[in-house]
Amino acid sequence: MADDSSLASSYAGLNDRAFKRLAAYIESELGIRMPDTKRVMLESRLQKRLRVLGIGDYDKYLDKVFSPDGASELVHMIDAVTTNKTDFFREPDHFDILSSRLLPGLLTQGGRQHLSFWSAGCATGEEPYTLAMVLEEFKLSHPSFDYNIVATDISTRALEKAQNAVYGSERVAMVPLSLKKKYLLRSKDNAADEVRMKSILRDKIQFFRLNLMDERYPFDGLFDIVFCRNVIIYFDRPTQEALLGRMSSCIRKGGNLILGHSETLTGMSLPLRGIAPTVYERL
Repeated sequence: MADDSSLASSYAGLNDRAFKRLAAYIESELGIRMPDTKRVMLESRLQKRLRVLGIGDYDKYLDKVFSPDGASELVHMIDAVTTNKTDFFREPDHFDILSSRLLPGLLTQGGRQHLSFWSAGCATGEEPYTLAMVLEEFKLSHPSFDYNIVATDISTRALEKAQNAVYGSERVAMVPLSLKKKYLLRSKDNAADEVRMKSILRDKIQFFRLNLMDERYPFDGLFDIVFCRNVIIYFDRPTQEALLGRMSSCIRKGGNLILGHSETLTGMSLPLRGIAPTVYERL
């Protein structure tokens, strides 16, 4: 049987024509910058799909993807080329600000006890499950408070992982022990070394696929708080501003947008004002 290296050598590389064709699609439809330095990454990530389909070169693969009957493979391609990096309790100061300042302010300001949250670019679910844990803890001292979370991503593969809510023990290392005991279930199979989020968290989150580059977002109401952290770093500045403009229109006045610590709104004309590092209020 041939090993992986010999299989890989049987495939033609990602030539200039195929790379430019692929990069143009990714930049126009997904908003993700794709310079030539990304060529090797794209070639490596898509090689598995070529193997699965028994296609010998990238030109033929792209012909299939962009053909009238290529919709199902297009989903696999998007899954392969998008990055889904996240962690539980990533950038934890945001959750401290949420509990100590944003939630009390919103409950006092609007007189409503039910708040809506959106985790945009939720990847494999670590952020919305972290958010649900924080909100459940907040409920302990505010019994009338309730919430719902919408979590979206463009990757169907990542969303399947998020909906399954099963993680290796190493993935939940950043979850405080007290919260692990309260909200995580250990696998009955001791050899699996896995945990699953309890239904009290799972039932609060609605996952579905969404491309943030879409001109309109399919939400019925407005959100009180939107988390969009470490997502826009992949887009150029005009795309970032347009995307955040659409996102702002989904936030209730007085609500909040939270970005990642490496992201900034400097120079953008948006109905938002900074109230803490990478935390903004909708005007």
